Amino acid sequence: MRPLPVRVVQNPSDDFTELDGIDAPPPDLVVCFDPWNDEGILARMYGPRLPALRSEHKALLRVRPSDVQREAARLCHLWNDRLVHHTPLDDDLNPAPGRHHAPYTSLLDLRDEPVAELRRILDELADEGGDLLFETLLGGKEEETGHFREFLAEALAEENLRVRFDSGLFLPWPMLCLPRESEVSLPAHLTAPDELTPVFARFLGYRHQMDQTGGSHPRRLRRSVLPARPAVSLNHNESLDFQGRTRAAEVAQALAHDTTLVVRRLRDELFDALGRADLDEQFMYFWCHGTYQTQPPQPPLLSLELSDRKPIDARTVHSRRRLFGHARSPFRPFVLLNACNAAGPYDGADRGHLGRVLIEAGASGVLGPQISMPGVFGAEYALAYVQHYLDGRRTAGEITHALARHFADTYRNPLGLAYALHCGMDSRLERAPAAAADHGQEVTV
Repeated sequence: MRPLPVRVVQNPSDDFTELDGIDAPPPDLVVCFDPWNDEGILARMYGPRLPALRSEHKALLRVRPSDVQREAARLCHLWNDRLVHHTPLDDDLNPAPGRHHAPYTSLLDLRDEPVAELRRILDELADEGGDLLFETLLGGKEEETGHFREFLAEALAEENLRVRFDSGLFLPWPMLCLPRESEVSLPAHLTAPDELTPVFARFLGYRHQMDQTGGSHPRRLRRSVLPARPAVSLNHNESLDFQGRTRAAEVAQALAHDTTLVVRRLRDELFDALGRADLDEQFMYFWCHGTYQTQPPQPPLLSLELSDRKPIDARTVHSRRRLFGHARSPFRPFVLLNACNAAGPYDGADRGHLGRVLIEAGASGVLGPQISMPGVFGAEYALAYVQHYLDGRRTAGEITHALARHFADTYRNPLGLAYALHCGMDSRLERAPAAAADHGQEVTV
């Protein structure tokens, strides 16, 4: 018997074995809330950690998606109003003497702030976050809704799950909470829990890794050659360093360590880069203003501003990437949009959301705050995130979860819970093996 020579002249697998993420483990739990028109929501969930049921479970929720989205916007407003802009008052309702005017805006470490005051604020935000999920969204009296609510609450009461909200309904998932009547177990990672730990433990972002995907996404291929020095970019508004009062300069230094760094300050510099078919950056960091532009009757449109203060929105980004094919494009960075409201809740059908447009253009994931993020905390969070992600040893989901816990456990600061990951739970920076071995020491959080 003699083997016949074989020559493959086509590509019958269509590069299937090169698909990015095909070897990533599936999530422990996938939860979907799919609106139809503005009449109701089809709820579905499945996964190996779903209690009682191992197959997909469904429920038809008789709640208007617009009502749920309105409550989600209200929750983000409460975080801004009750926490970020909180001003301590004395008995005469004047700013309390000897206290920071807005401590949760100006301070990273809240351990010296009155614990009872912070506890009241966190309890209110946790109750509101629990009500949004289990009352507004899942509060229906139908039997199938009750079963769905019970199974979901039981699953989310576990710890350290990988949860994917593959949902057309975008909500501030890390800021949502277990119901107030739930038996909340304290996290096993703490040997000496703080007195605020039981409140933090109600937040989903404290308990689990999670991302929200919004359905299908363009195909991305693995890299055939891994870079020894990954290409990264700093896209920033220089005024946000606040004359050295934040750690923004240290973030820039961390981005430049063992990488090929591109620094952009102007909108035209960013647009020129996005207009190149060969744009190939593994990590893009934005440190800039995020504001909403209103053009009635259109919904508010998120706009970013670099140093020249010219608006950058989703439509202009889309116009520069739409001509390039997704499957073969090298553009697949992980993007940290460190700008106010950059990952806020939105209508899943909204074509004007910046994170959605970046993902559809090929980005592996987008992380950003869902509220107005104080500059002091935002720079501190970015420094830790950049060090971890460029180290290449953890995924984006692991880092996001670890930092939410780190700032809560170490500083009693809940603002890490306000960062949301759109796709990218399994994103990780890959380096050529020789470079990875010489990359220095791991930063511990």
